Parts: sequence; C-alpha cells; structure tokens
Amino acid sequence: MSATTAEVTQLTAPNLTVEAANGVSYAYRQLGEPSAGAPPLVLLQHFRGNLDNWDPELVDALARTREVILFDNAGVGGSTGTVPRTITAMAHDALSFTDALELHEIDMLGFSLGGYIAQELVLIRPRLVRRLVLAGTGPQGGEDMHGFTDEIFEHGTHDQIAPEDILTLFFARSETSVAKGREFIERIFTRTEDRDTPAALKVRDAQMDAVTAWGIPDPTRLNRLAGITQPVLVANGDNDRMVGTKNSYLLAESLPNARLKIYPDAAHAFLFQYPVEFAGEVDRFLKE
Repeated sequence: MSATTAEVTQLTAPNLTVEAANGVSYAYRQLGEPSAGAPPLVLLQHFRGNLDNWDPELVDALARTREVILFDNAGVGGSTGTVPRTITAMAHDALSFTDALELHEIDMLGFSLGGYIAQELVLIRPRLVRRLVLAGTGPQGGEDMHGFTDEIFEHGTHDQIAPEDILTLFFARSETSVAKGREFIERIFTRTEDRDTPAALKVRDAQMDAVTAWGIPDPTRLNRLAGITQPVLVANGDNDRMVGTKNSYLLAESLPNARLKIYPDAAHAFLFQYPVEFAGEVDRFLKE
C-alpha cells in the first residue's frame, strides 16, 4: 500500500490504482493514518457514484481517527473492467480489490447500492469484515424495493445528473434539508484537479439491472441475514424515497447483532446532510 498522511484530504488525495488478479485495475483513494487498533474502513459507493461523489466533509471526518479507503468497483469511474449485472458478482469484484491491497481484516461502510454489495460480501467472506455500517440501504427481497418509483426513476436515470436531480433523489423536501443538499453539491464539486472519471451510461444500465433484481419481493431472502453475525450499524434518514426507510428497520430487526440510527428531516443522503454527526456515530461504533 502507498503511505498516507493525516494532511491528505478527500479534495487532495491522489487517485491511485492497483492491479488485481481478476485483470481489473481498480482506482482508489487512501486517507488517514493506519492504526494497529483499527482496521481500514472501506467505503462502497451508491448507484452511479464514483470517488468524487463521496462528501469531503464526511470522508475527512472519518479519516481523522483511522485509515479510510474509497474505491471504484470494476467498470466504474477510473477502474477498468465491466460492471456486472448482479450484486453477487459485484461483491466478488470488491473482494478482488481487497485482495489486491492485501487487506486481511477491514471495517466496511456500504451506502445504498454499496450496502447491498457489503451484505453479500460479508456473507461470502465473513472473516474479512470486523464491523459493518449499512447506510440508506435494504436487504435482498425487502419491501417496495423492486424498481424505483416513477419520480425516482426519472431523476435517477437522466443521461447527465443535474443538481436538481441530486436534491430530489437524496434530500428531504424541507427548506432545511434542501439547503444542506445544496451545500453538499458545492462540496463534491470543489475538487477541480485530478477528478475521477464520471460513471458511463453503461454503468447506470448494468447497476440498474443489479439493483432491480436485488429488490425482487421475496421475504425468505431475509433468512440469509442470520449469516451476518458481526456488529452492524444500520442508519438512514426518516424519509428515504430511494430505498424506503422501512427497509432499514427491516435490516435492524433481521440482523442478529444490529443497532438502528434514524436521522430526522432527512432522506437517502442523510450521511451527507449530517456528515459530522454521522462520522461521529460511525467512529463510536467502530471503537466499541
């Protein structure tokens, strides 16, 4: 691994690459100081997101107390390869990345689609992940997850995602939440040099197939969650319209060792509306 320093931030961290055994060159950023008492925290990104879609305020807050690794999964952003059309295949690609960095124990934070992948990854290789954070996400076969509503589909599948799309998809309708959303949008576009490659339309289409298949109604799939015995922090906003908040409750009820945190007046991107507060919640959870 390349050395990191406390001075590196999400806005200044270089885009690194690592060649994996599956032939994919993964793009990633590495922040914070490695600690003997805390494994690296690996972040898995949302639908159509790349390295630059992570909130700098959140990432930098997380990296103050531990090593944080962001990466583009296969076929996304600056990574080579092809985006698979199933969550299981995406989990195997993520494992190829952790193998390439020779990571033997990690903590993991999966947001939205990243949360689907994180669940599957932990089930495939349970000894790799020490603690798990599932943000704005839901279980396989959850409630009302088989495709987006008309409004969310329209705003989420535009060829180019505009700021107003981000506000509709990620934030609540209140003036307070919208204002926080606009601050978030400003932060993610602050970096002007060495930005990541935008996710192509073929990324959108493949990920959409995977997301839709994951949401096929099937309550029996909840039984698989018994295999995730690690401590899990489940978190969401109180009005997530992309992955209904009720699925966060469902996760917390179905996982053997989970706690639930719901943020008020917030939607899918609660973690970008409350970046400092959520980073503090994650830090406390990972230190227990």
